[in-house]
Amino acid sequence: MSVLSVGGVANLRDVGGIRAGSARVRSGVLLRSGHLADLTPEGGALLADRVRHVVDLRDDAEVDREPSALSGVPITRIPLFLGSVGSFFALNMDLTAMYRHLVDESAPRLVDAVRIIAAGEPTLVHCTVGKDRTGVTVALALSAVGADRDAVVADYALTASQLPPERNRAIVQYLRAHLPDATNAVQLATESPAPVMASLLADIDDRYGSVAAFLRDAGMADAELHALAEALLA
Repeated sequence: MSVLSVGGVANLRDVGGIRAGSARVRSGVLLRSGHLADLTPEGGALLADRVRHVVDLRDDAEVDREPSALSGVPITRIPLFLGSVGSFFALNMDLTAMYRHLVDESAPRLVDAVRIIAAGEPTLVHCTVGKDRTGVTVALALSAVGADRDAVVADYALTASQLPPERNRAIVQYLRAHLPDATNAVQLATESPAPVMASLLADIDDRYGSVAAFLRDAGMADAELHALAEALLA
């Protein structure tokens, strides 16, 4: 995986290079990032050259607040959270509980996102900061084709170091002022601990047998899983 520098986009990287058995994930096929609202003209031109499809996992309010500045590339919106993002802060969920909620409540939508990746076009998946919804979606897509578990977890964990420090400071200040009793709020907003993703994937294995079986149970056909492997692996 490689971190990419494109003007106006935080937490952008290509997950290519991760080992999957005797194969590796292709470079240039699956990218992940935060939102594209602050994309510069130069950054937009670079992205438009690299990707052929964008999957935006945000809800309507997030899109209205920070609309994408990328033009010339098809964008498919698949809001993953059933309800507002703010509800997780209000309920004081931790990341483990939020991710369990995501896979339990939005499994068909996760499949819809992975199907776009399986189509084989260079695809960028993003949400607001590219941490939770993007992290889970990318981890599932990679795990379904047998990507090395430690590398998948490491890719997820990398996000915390890629978030803009000024953004984190402003978010933490806001949360402490407005949600002083939400003890998990800072973790939800700024952290991507490796054990959280490792636990999620282990839980899916325990309940379904594998991530591929989870996606199959949620409606993904065997032919689509095969297409996902063909798209991602070299």
